[in-house]
Amino acid sequence: MKDGEDNLGETPPEIFRQQLHRLADWIADYRGKIETLRVAPDSKPGAIRAALPSQPPEQGEPFEKILADVDRVILPGMVHWSHPMFLAYFGWTATAPGILSEMISAPLNVNAMTWRTSPAATELETLVIDWLRQWMRLPGNFEGVIYDTASVGIMHALAVAREEAAPSTRKLGLTGRDLPRFRIYTSDQAHSSAEKAAIALGLGEESVCRVPSDNEFRMETSLLRKTVAHDRECGFKPLAVIATVGTTSTASLDPVAEIAQLCREEKMWLHIDGAYGGGFAVMPEYEWIAEGWSEANSIIINPHKTLFVPLDFSVLYVRDIERLRRVFSLVPEYLRGDTLETEKNYMDYGIQLGRRFRALKAWMIWRAFGREGILALMREHLRLARLFGEWVAASDDFELSAPVSMGVVCFRAKHETDAFNSRIVESINQSGRAYLNQTKLRGQTVIRLGLGNILTTEKHLRDAWELIQETARSVSSSSRA
Repeated sequence: MKDGEDNLGETPPEIFRQQLHRLADWIADYRGKIETLRVAPDSKPGAIRAALPSQPPEQGEPFEKILADVDRVILPGMVHWSHPMFLAYFGWTATAPGILSEMISAPLNVNAMTWRTSPAATELETLVIDWLRQWMRLPGNFEGVIYDTASVGIMHALAVAREEAAPSTRKLGLTGRDLPRFRIYTSDQAHSSAEKAAIALGLGEESVCRVPSDNEFRMETSLLRKTVAHDRECGFKPLAVIATVGTTSTASLDPVAEIAQLCREEKMWLHIDGAYGGGFAVMPEYEWIAEGWSEANSIIINPHKTLFVPLDFSVLYVRDIERLRRVFSLVPEYLRGDTLETEKNYMDYGIQLGRRFRALKAWMIWRAFGREGILALMREHLRLARLFGEWVAASDDFELSAPVSMGVVCFRAKHETDAFNSRIVESINQSGRAYLNQTKLRGQTVIRLGLGNILTTEKHLRDAWELIQETARSVSSSSRA
């Protein structure tokens, strides 16, 4: 027995209290020193496994030894997504209220599947979903459910679209029935979750039709209209359009209002993937991006990308959410005693039965910051993105590859090869001083920078810009050598 543990293995209360205090100090120390750490590790594949025993433990080990191994092995092998110089992807961030909220939800350890098994978790989920709906000024007929990620949300939304286009699919499936081939439309800049949802739903990857985008990387509505008409002539059944508000590479915004009109004419399901960009609708100056949203059938927002909630936290809104419940509600006998028909049971709105108490963290964070605090942080990230874009535009050696949109800047070294731009990103990431990512736009490799970390300041951004220029010069010199 270790640390005074009894023979059942649980930690005695007083020792647990000591461990909590020690862990609180560890978390505070980590947050305090994060800027001094390498953003990404320099370890080789397999190094973390090699540093730890390959056989599972037979006897319990002291907390101190486990925490020491976190410092010795785990921490040096982490990419620190909350580092102020982590400037890749969509800049989600850890915050003090977010960390505290996770520390509360862990000991509660509830399953938020029905109202009876978790009254507070269920009602808090309904509350925070409605808070967000109010902030985004969505009509009251949109209700939501919290999932882990947008990829899961879109699968649920398209399952409802499939059921309405092919009734009784829930009971009978798709095979052995005289059904047309369905089509789902999205832009060539949209997320790959569309194909994954089609695969999971039995529609097939090839049912997703990628529509070309315009010179600002937005879906070309005229081409969408032509594609839908052509597919109808060929015997396909247009099922849904996924309009993206904040595309993965450039954070571009599809013309939702135009797409909504086409969906209305063609009687197609309209899903808005606002996983990243949708959160900006809470800002008065970005109210315009929500034009056409009221005509959507479903909308995804990821507060873990924009609204300072820790990963994972994604909200699917559905107009008339009973449509979602009708597809997924299934109550086994062993749960009937814990199910109240008069209350919302969130297990009825998706494939998951076990559900984390995710609403607690959003409730705590949004109360801690308030709408004004959230808007101030978002405006600062937008300012930094515009500022970085100005530096790039004024440079003799770099150029913008797409309009600066929200917190994302795409750029590349002028007159240089794809390999050259890739080497800039790879060299910076290997240095541990910052972390960027790259993408492809119009067949060219571009460098992509994403802002959203609460710790990133203008000084960090300026340091990153100097590092990028310095690395480009170094890559150029080594290429000539």
